[in-house]
Amino acid sequence: MFNTIEAVQSALASQNYIATDDIATVTFLSEHLGKPALIEGPAGVGKTELAKSWAAATGRELVRLQCYEGLDESKALYEWEYAKQMLYTQLLRDKLQSILNNFQTLTEAADRLAQEEDVFFSERFLLPRPLLKAITSDKPVVLLIDEIDRADAEFEAFLLEVLSDFQVTVPEIGTIKARHVPVVMLTSNNTRELSEALKRRCLYLFVDYPSYQAELDIIKLKVPELKDKLAQQAVELVQSLRQMDLKKNPSISETLDWAKALVMLNADNLDEGILENTLTVLLKHEADIQKARRMLRRGGNDDYPQRGRRGSRWS
Repeated sequence: MFNTIEAVQSALASQNYIATDDIATVTFLSEHLGKPALIEGPAGVGKTELAKSWAAATGRELVRLQCYEGLDESKALYEWEYAKQMLYTQLLRDKLQSILNNFQTLTEAADRLAQEEDVFFSERFLLPRPLLKAITSDKPVVLLIDEIDRADAEFEAFLLEVLSDFQVTVPEIGTIKARHVPVVMLTSNNTRELSEALKRRCLYLFVDYPSYQAELDIIKLKVPELKDKLAQQAVELVQSLRQMDLKKNPSISETLDWAKALVMLNADNLDEGILENTLTVLLKHEADIQKARRMLRRGGNDDYPQRGRRGSRWS
């Protein structure tokens, strides 16, 4: 469908996602080589959004597995619907009774009942979780394995098997192979080092904070109501904050939230009152907020921020 990198960029742009050349290249190669893409970078730079946008651009369902500490196979792969099995057993109780009445010993009855096990452990009682859902889908899907670095190393090892063969084994049923190999995107916020085995199976992409111009383009695309001058001032400030030693740098998503807040407040420029009241949209730790306020006050004399990273006035 998308035979060039430019076509991939155009498709993502149609979903309001501005893709750099490296993002478009890895997406293109992942699609055509059938290899998972491992996307690392700071939180909030658009890693998850890339998978969502690519699913929308290609008209595929997005199947998302949100990783967390303690995630195991049953939550990621499948579970048996035991309540449904019990209900089914109760509904068939009379039928089972009539079948088992023909046998004289408990052993004979147990052997006969064993022949019916497939009835209770069949796909009708199988509850697919994201991995199995992606593998058994009748149509190609985009499988997003989000924040894989939050999962345990044991789960990461289990995942290697699935990503290598795109098949899973359900002991009661057998091996289930993928009807369509999904496009797989794994994201990581670098909270821990991932195994070399996982990286070897994936195409690698690092998504960093955008440049001034790229972030300005994103704001203009996502928040077109924001005045051009104010958009420039906002991006200059955010870029300056990221140069500080903060506990958590403002992400692109927080920049967008801030831009929307400025629109809602009918702001004309970044004066002292606006910054005092809205810094918490950008920064989420009190120590960071206080550090930013000190930096902003040092930027000028009596009025609030004066100069940003690019040397132009903010107010």
